[in-house]
Amino acid sequence: MERLRIAVTGASGLIGGALVRSLTADGHEVVRLVRRGARGADEVCWDPEGQYVDTAGLVGCDAVVNLAGAGIADHRWTDSYKRTIRDSRVLGTAALAEAVAALDTPPRVFVSGSAIGIYGDTGDRAVDEEAPPGDGFLPGLCVEWEEAAAPAQEAGVRTVFARTGLVVAREGGAWGRLFPLFKAGLGGRLGDGRQYWSFIALHDEVAAIRHLIDTEGLSGPVNLTAPNPLTNREITEAMGRVLHRPTPFPVPAAALRLALGEMAGDVLGSQRVLPARLTESGFDFAFPRIEGAVRAAA
Repeated sequence: MERLRIAVTGASGLIGGALVRSLTADGHEVVRLVRRGARGADEVCWDPEGQYVDTAGLVGCDAVVNLAGAGIADHRWTDSYKRTIRDSRVLGTAALAEAVAALDTPPRVFVSGSAIGIYGDTGDRAVDEEAPPGDGFLPGLCVEWEEAAAPAQEAGVRTVFARTGLVVAREGGAWGRLFPLFKAGLGGRLGDGRQYWSFIALHDEVAAIRHLIDTEGLSGPVNLTAPNPLTNREITEAMGRVLHRPTPFPVPAAALRLALGEMAGDVLGSQRVLPARLTESGFDFAFPRIEGAVRAAA
């Protein structure tokens, strides 16, 4: 196996941390981009909002994986926090893409994070990468986020947009908040439960990103979701079965809107997203169904 040098932003996050562990376990050299001063040869200083990257630290990298961004669900969506969400992604991606483009020998591939939020509310209609962007804050954000990678694309670097769904993991993200509730017997459907959730096991998320790095010719948007999206009601029932807990407490839509504000529209919204390009490129899911994904995380 060829040993690669791979730069990763967001290495302290849920997905980035798991990716770094997977790469290093297989003997690859990982360079982490950090917001403080670099403390060794395996770190590179950068400032996403200030659009600064120590470009010298990227020299010799075969791939750059950009997973940085403020947590979508970490705070209520005030105007100020929406700017933080946007700037952490759009400005950071632009800075990194420009740094990649400026290298005398650029990396073979630039994998840049994105999200299935780009499609907006699709109801019960299944969509793949051919679908246009939806309306609202998240679709607009994702469009800007992907457009910010243009310098890398224009420099001829194979650029892939990893449009990630809901990651099933105990350690963090939206699902990390669900596990304690369900284990305590307090889990339940959200709203009427008919909205589709397009999920992916953390194991498959990491394997898919590595697939994007390794698969020559694969570029543009790729949905990172399991091939069997389910409704929130179906997922709630599966969580209860796997964790052996009742799921008696539905959360009314009105209560979610009161608690979450604008974000409630996305929690109650429906996204039935299929991983068409990932499947066509030969990727094999370890956990294509929700029960397996939940067991792997539990």
